[in-house]
Parts: sequence; C-alpha cells; structure tokens
Amino acid sequence: MNPAMDASLALQYAIIAVAVLFSAWAAAKKLFPAGVRRLRVAMALPLLRESRPGWLRWLGRMIAPEPSASGAACGGCDGCDSGARRN
Repeated sequence: MNPAMDASLALQYAIIAVAVLFSAWAAAKKLFPAGVRRLRVAMALPLLRESRPGWLRWLGRMIAPEPSASGAACGGCDGCDSGARRN
C-alpha cells in the first residue's frame, strides 16, 4: 500500500473510533446517569487535590459533574424538577 492510502485509512479509523466513543458515552449518560456521575466524581477527585498543578485542577473541574440541587434521594435521572417521569 502507498503511504497516502495508509494515512487515509488511519484517519478513517480515528474518525470512526471518536464517533463510537461519543455514542457510547451518550448512551451511558442516558441509560446509567447515576453510574456516569459516580465515574466522573471518581475521575475528578484525584485531580482536584491541592498538590496538583493548576492545569490538572482545571481538568478535574471540567470532568467533575455539576453539583445537584436536590438531595439525590433516588439517585436517578435528575428529572425531579419536571414532576414527570422521563423514559
């Protein structure tokens, strides 16, 4: 194979990999919101320590989920403000 074809094939695989990862993340957020939230907290906490450099703390703040206003009684979809159950 020529080098141009190899680069094109690698680019195609990279684009497909990014699309698959994005799709898997979106599906996980929809199907397992509490699990995704716990994963984000677990990934962000080590980065938010005082001993870490500023750019790592910034990355940790970007990864960390937004604080929930409700008491997370059910640990579900965070749809309590609408009054209706989301499917």
